[in-house]
Amino acid sequence: MTRRPDKPLIATALSLACGLACAQASPAGAPELVASVQRVEVDGHYANGVGTSDAASQGTVRGERLTDLPLLRPGEVLETVPGLVVTQHSGDGKANQYFLRGYNLDHGTDFATWVDGVPINMPTNAHGQGYTDLNFLIPELVEKIDYRKGPYFAEDGDFSSAGSARIRLVDHLDQGLLNLSAGSNGYRRMLLGGSTSLASGPRVLGALEVQRDDGPWTTPEGVRKFNGLVKISDGDHARGWSATAMDYTNHWTSTDQVPLSLIQDGTLGRFSALDPTDGGNSTRAFVSGEWHAHDDRGYTNLSAWAEHYKLKLWSNFTYFEDDTTRGDQFEQKEARNVVGGQAVRGWQHALFGNDSTTEAGVSVRRDHIDVGLLHTQARIPFATVSNDHVGETEVAAYVQNTTTWTSWLRTLLGLRDDHVFMGVKALQAPADGGHASGNKLSPKVSLILGPWAKTEFFANAGRGFHSNDARGVVANAGTADAVPALVASKGEELGLRSEIVPGLQTSLAFWRLDSDSELVYAADAGDTEANGASKRHGIELNNHLVLNRWLLVDADMAWTHARYADANANGATGNFIGNAVGRVGLLGVTLHQLGPWSAGLVTRFIGAYPLSQDNALRAPSAIVSNLLLRRELTPRVSLQLDVLNLFDRKFYDIAYEQDYRVAPTAPVVPNGVTVHPGEPRAFRVSLDIKL
Repeated sequence: MTRRPDKPLIATALSLACGLACAQASPAGAPELVASVQRVEVDGHYANGVGTSDAASQGTVRGERLTDLPLLRPGEVLETVPGLVVTQHSGDGKANQYFLRGYNLDHGTDFATWVDGVPINMPTNAHGQGYTDLNFLIPELVEKIDYRKGPYFAEDGDFSSAGSARIRLVDHLDQGLLNLSAGSNGYRRMLLGGSTSLASGPRVLGALEVQRDDGPWTTPEGVRKFNGLVKISDGDHARGWSATAMDYTNHWTSTDQVPLSLIQDGTLGRFSALDPTDGGNSTRAFVSGEWHAHDDRGYTNLSAWAEHYKLKLWSNFTYFEDDTTRGDQFEQKEARNVVGGQAVRGWQHALFGNDSTTEAGVSVRRDHIDVGLLHTQARIPFATVSNDHVGETEVAAYVQNTTTWTSWLRTLLGLRDDHVFMGVKALQAPADGGHASGNKLSPKVSLILGPWAKTEFFANAGRGFHSNDARGVVANAGTADAVPALVASKGEELGLRSEIVPGLQTSLAFWRLDSDSELVYAADAGDTEANGASKRHGIELNNHLVLNRWLLVDADMAWTHARYADANANGATGNFIGNAVGRVGLLGVTLHQLGPWSAGLVTRFIGAYPLSQDNALRAPSAIVSNLLLRRELTPRVSLQLDVLNLFDRKFYDIAYEQDYRVAPTAPVVPNGVTVHPGEPRAFRVSLDIKL
């Protein structure tokens, strides 16, 4: 898709957030640091509190929290990360759009995600660098989400400058489950899952999901999703292992963004497409395994995984701008095999007489990618733009030390060393092939002070990076448009977390994040587009109020100032960053097990944001509310109603500035605005049966 750009800080902090405040996500078997202060705890929802984290913006969401949240799409589980927004600009088989800390993360750049230890971000992806497709995720199987923001943690590497999330799946289900759902616009879903124990001891978890959905679109979306998972595990926290196998496939037709002017003048229906043949299909299969052991002297965690992934996307964002005869639709395709692993060892020891833990880790990842770009008409190719075979290897090592110096001072020091090796065989244009490499050394430091009066303070700083698409790096090596293999970032944060008010967990973070460049490879256009360096700073305020055993209130706010470091960067006027969302808010009220009833109401606000670098074009703000009502009919049977977009508000999931031509004889519209509307009010009814 052709898009316009698709002083240390002082701060204080107050955060609750939908389940924050957990310690730095340690390998299974790493010890937790716990302060002896009274905590607010809500069984089944949160694992947070003073004394459990190394930054004000770090935390854990427990999977049970998701059962009280109405979700339109699986990827929205990440909206439990305070300040993170998940939207969609295409069909529901494509990776979501993610927004955090003033970044349009596109489909995943600068936010790293793992599921059961498997990295989900795809470097050198056919569509977008760091592409993060979570449509295979089954929310009911999520045990917890450990999240971090900023480049302050040595365990996190590529794509984690703005933040990261480690999603862990449950090892077993206490009871089998059968979920049958139906709703508006042809929505149907079946989920069957259960666990058993083998005679030899290991537990086995199995799940099967089938989903159909046409959506509100004039051209039915026709989502056809199949998802299966098997997980076997044994042992406990002290010593154990697990292995996971997953297979997923999805086919869909997409209604992509369309010109706003055509909706406003009535030429095009709000949910209509200009090219009804856009869409895609995707498959993913992976196996992963981990082994961990923990004793008084330390801990060890070993993990490995292998994955096969395929993607085909047909898109047409400029309609007839380039080809007035056949149109501008193109196909992005890839097939990749990925293998990788990680080894982590921690030692618990004394440092100058103080309790200390030193952790060292090494990791490796190898991607073999066949990736191409073709011109198509109604999904039929008629010309090849590029056809590349890419080999990409990432190798990393890190060490970090956590030491408790006094009852009120703890430090976290880390150093990470990353190397990437890229090889491109350009079958269509051999001159664009070749090799490239890069490396980054990333120091990290955190100080944790307190607690005093059930309040602790944090100071964090570190360097991070994201990799660039290997095709853009190699093809432009030695030219004026040369781009580095790894793009550095630098972040700082001051914050606090407090439980001084009974029943309230609150945190405030004041942060800054500078990047040497924005996303470099414009994969939507199959082209390299280097953007200038950027600077961001902001404030996050998060609150989690437990009024009593059954009533919870979440209130999150994030404000960001995002600009290019240099005025008139990228050959354009101004220094605003397109699609940099500056204000995000969330208010959630949850009634949990009030007799046979449960309910959740979540309202999300996204402020207006610039589309053009001169700020002349802006996207309007958006606000949407989702409601969940659940009634337990018997101890084993419950009925649930989800009302999505409860007040049927008209809003846009995403807007872009771009050029386009809507018909062969129409004029080209320069610097136009295209939008993908948010979905209207929809109802879903689910019958949950515990087997």
